[in-house]
Amino acid sequence: MHYDLIASPLGTLVATADGSHLTSLHFVGERRAPRLAPDWVLDPDLAVLRAARLQLGEYFAGVRRSFELPLRPRGTPYQQRVWALLREIPYGATTSYGAVAARLGAPGAARAVGAANGRNPVAIVVPCHRAIGADGALTGYAAGLHRKAALLALEGALPGAAGDSVSR
Repeated sequence: MHYDLIASPLGTLVATADGSHLTSLHFVGERRAPRLAPDWVLDPDLAVLRAARLQLGEYFAGVRRSFELPLRPRGTPYQQRVWALLREIPYGATTSYGAVAARLGAPGAARAVGAANGRNPVAIVVPCHRAIGADGALTGYAAGLHRKAALLALEGALPGAAGDSVSR
């Protein structure tokens, strides 16, 4: 496994790659963040990790609205479907867990969507922070609600703020 530590305004991120694809991106200290193993290689010059660092820098600078990174997150087929739908939520917008469930054809599965959302191994790039409660409340974020709020504020999508765009 290759990895890099990436500085951000919200804390250090650990990015992992299998050589050609980004496999995870978590804030250091997050409960689901990978624990660095002795056989892992710190490899900031690996192309995919270098691209992740550059694109995240652009995102936090407010000049990038989408990511163009090869991804290989590990998860169940259901989680993969949820994560694919999360990638369709545009920058500056939010949606509810229930709306994602409805798009999956299971309108009563908001909790299952929330659970899959919480297992997203590629934070920010797969924008799980854009999924919120049906009432507009910020609910659940593995890296902390303060980071979820900060990411949504960066995108101009913090619920209750001007330009709020929750779709239900």
